[in-house]
Amino acid sequence: MTRKFLNSRAALIFATGLLFLLGLFILWVASLRIPDLADIKERRIDQSTKIYDRTGEILLYDMARDQRRAEIPINSISYYAKAATIAIEDKNFYSHHGFELRSFLRAVLVNLTSLSFSQGGSTITQQVVKNSILTKDKTPTRKLKELILAVKLDNSLSKDEILSLYLNEIPYGGTIYGIEEAARSFFGKSALDLTLAEAAHLASLPKAPSYYSPYGTHRDELENRKNLVLKEMLNNNFISQEEYDQALAEKVDFKTRLNTASIRAPHFVFFVIDRLAKEYGEDTLLNNGLKVVTTLDYSIQEKAEEVAKKYGPINKQKFNGENNAIIAIDPKTGDTLAMVGSRDYFDAEIDGNFNAATGHRQPGSTFKPFVYSVLFNKGYTDNTLLFDTQIQFNPNCASDNFTTDDKCYSPGNYDDKFRGPITIRNALAQSVNIPAVEALYLAGVKNSIAQAESMGIESLTDIKNYGLSLVLGGGSVSLIDMTSAYSVFANDGIRNPQNAILRIEDSSGNILDQYIASPERVLPEQSARLISDILSDNTARMPAYGPSSALYISSRDVAVKTGTSNDYKDAWIIGYAPNIALGAWVGNNDNSAMEKKVAGLIVSPMWRELMDKILPNLPQESFFPPEKEQIAPNKPLFDGQLLSSDPQYNNWQYAINRWLTPMIGSSALLNTGNLYLPPLGQ
Repeated sequence: MTRKFLNSRAALIFATGLLFLLGLFILWVASLRIPDLADIKERRIDQSTKIYDRTGEILLYDMARDQRRAEIPINSISYYAKAATIAIEDKNFYSHHGFELRSFLRAVLVNLTSLSFSQGGSTITQQVVKNSILTKDKTPTRKLKELILAVKLDNSLSKDEILSLYLNEIPYGGTIYGIEEAARSFFGKSALDLTLAEAAHLASLPKAPSYYSPYGTHRDELENRKNLVLKEMLNNNFISQEEYDQALAEKVDFKTRLNTASIRAPHFVFFVIDRLAKEYGEDTLLNNGLKVVTTLDYSIQEKAEEVAKKYGPINKQKFNGENNAIIAIDPKTGDTLAMVGSRDYFDAEIDGNFNAATGHRQPGSTFKPFVYSVLFNKGYTDNTLLFDTQIQFNPNCASDNFTTDDKCYSPGNYDDKFRGPITIRNALAQSVNIPAVEALYLAGVKNSIAQAESMGIESLTDIKNYGLSLVLGGGSVSLIDMTSAYSVFANDGIRNPQNAILRIEDSSGNILDQYIASPERVLPEQSARLISDILSDNTARMPAYGPSSALYISSRDVAVKTGTSNDYKDAWIIGYAPNIALGAWVGNNDNSAMEKKVAGLIVSPMWRELMDKILPNLPQESFFPPEKEQIAPNKPLFDGQLLSSDPQYNNWQYAINRWLTPMIGSSALLNTGNLYLPPLGQ
């Protein structure tokens, strides 16, 4: 009897407590007010991210400074824009009451299992509320407030009023807020006049405005998301099949970004924002007041922009190459000191917004040092003898068939000459093609790609796509990756991964993240030193470039390599001293060919002028010399004369059998049955 009484009393106490808590909850819910419409309309971006140069003093970009917004009524927004937004963001917008239970429960489950409280399952109504709440934390309490206020807002305003609030305040990237400003900024028209394809593009942006920016490096991803928006519109009966097909076929042209004095080093800034958005999320960038101190040396950046702008018209007039890009990296740290992605970021005629420094192009002969590095790793030396003569590298083709097509491969040299036996030093310094292809055969395509990847080349991911033409630039790479990889040569074989950010602080000055160097040896010292010694050997390159070319800097140790793509669409140059790596590219963003001139003529004057501006401000340092070669009796050597007293030594075929076969064994690269050898001296 006593136990029953106690149990009843406990149940009564529990029920009373539960009712009391429920009452408090009801009172708390009732006390929550719907923010004033003025508060909802005024998106709070006063705590957005600010990006600085490496000193932490020069402001490169304030993401809130030039906020642009033009508020318009719902009937001034095209049907397509409204339908596209609803289809991709909240397809049941007109049928739910502020939130969707299924999405909410799914988000709760994810939050409870991950303890991150990052999933919101947000409807358009919830997003309107979220953007009006003072705090941006992701606690359960705040999310509960968001849910309750969404329901209250749904009961207080019409669906069109809520949609109008959303479309007038949503961020579309950078300082652009609201559908009207987005329409005018991206397409030069009002939101009422947007086409279906344009509306689908704009509806794609709010999920991740920096990532999907039409001015960034993810245009393919933006196109895919636009197609997803169109598919959702079709599936939910917002558009017909005919409208869908027409929109898929429509070509959309984006306007260039407006010129503004409030941004410095724009290509670099948006490169940094893209990385930050991936790591921290778009919402954090807009609202958490981050201070980002980057690696940029603004004094070098200014010089690089000045040179890029100067040589744009010059190269356009002389060589039909209207655009260029420049990257400067500190080999000792991996810091990106300068980034110029075009001759003029704000030049719409050349698609100046596009960052050519991160785009993928064919590098021509600038890829050769990676291949020769593999040979040096294997024990070959700069005096190893290769042969510059007509060769058909495919044994399935006739030995006297010196053509290149889908089946046969017989490359030529830039000057259409053949030099006969030649050392690796002279072959690399003079950028002779045929010995380089022999070198790749000896090194192996797989080994060469692995070496390049270890040094920072990230784009050569599918080995089956590459053959012997890889050494002549047959794979697509970026200028920033190539310059970073060359910095390994400059740093004696030690790689410091490319880095753009030194530290990130919160709004109170606390350091959230700080770069920690992670140097790694990826190339033996001797191999790195041999490459630097060859690429700085003015005597060795003299037959190709002359004694006083733009590549030769008499007062400093500077190694340099040029490259021209096979179709003359790209001209490259990458040079380095021990404390700076500087890469430059000239070409056209539309991938059209330039005049048939080698890179030394097209891009080296621009590179040299900038190097002359940078080097005087850096300490004078020298490369470590490579160890002297210990000559073995059977080493294949060549010092400018055929070194043999053997009377049989009277033609190149004998030279190959005598010199090259001991170097590579019985499976000789140059099977004499597939090699046409003219008499010695021809």
